[in-house]
Amino acid sequence: MRLNLNADLGESWGRFRIGDDEAMLDIVQSANVACGMHGGDPQVMARTIAAARARGVSVGAHPGYADLQGFGRREMHLPEQELSALVTWQLGALSAVARAAGVAMTHVKPHGAMNNLACTDAETAGIIARAVAGFDPGLILLAPVLSELAVAGEKAGLRIALEIFADRTYAEDGQLAPRGTEGAVLHDPGEMRDHVRRMIDAGGIVTRGGAVLSTPFHSICLHGDGATAVAGARAVSDGLRADGHELVTLPVLWPVA
Repeated sequence: MRLNLNADLGESWGRFRIGDDEAMLDIVQSANVACGMHGGDPQVMARTIAAARARGVSVGAHPGYADLQGFGRREMHLPEQELSALVTWQLGALSAVARAAGVAMTHVKPHGAMNNLACTDAETAGIIARAVAGFDPGLILLAPVLSELAVAGEKAGLRIALEIFADRTYAEDGQLAPRGTEGAVLHDPGEMRDHVRRMIDAGGIVTRGGAVLSTPFHSICLHGDGATAVAGARAVSDGLRADGHELVTLPVLWPVA
């Protein structure tokens, strides 16, 4: 298969360092860069984009809730106007920093609780998708498989790259198992590699109970903030290449028509 590896990066801010972005950028083909709300700041954005450019990694915005204390992983229910403005503001910030560095922002992937809610809540998904399309209809929306966000993105006329997670397990409905659930987050690099291989072989999501939910997918997410993130990303990448898969950036997968 022709696949993409993406990672959530640029989430450090001020004196606080989260993850090893430089090492992750040596492995992945697309970077979802935090936009200053759940993580990141202007200098971190600029450094992350410059490092991505040096490696030929495509750059996307990673907007989240305004929740530094909770790392954007606490669910918030915002009115349409507020949520739309919050997303648009973050796209504008990342796009401006990227443009100044001579880099095109090519995709968008919501972060954390915002992304999780958009997977199951059609109204939230629609607000986000319309905000992205209103900002730039040429952007690729990186959306989880079997999600309302993917449906909303298609309705908004966006190109959709469907995503699975290497380091998260799935409930029986095809949604991510809640982080507080035992075994919801994978830490062992070999388990991450094998988890991805199972889904490729099955042609869809393999749930915690062993059920297969058939679905196409194009990109594999590797979170950048865990202690074993780099080792896991390397194991997945090496495993995919050993199996004969080609790893490319999102714009290569979804070129402009």
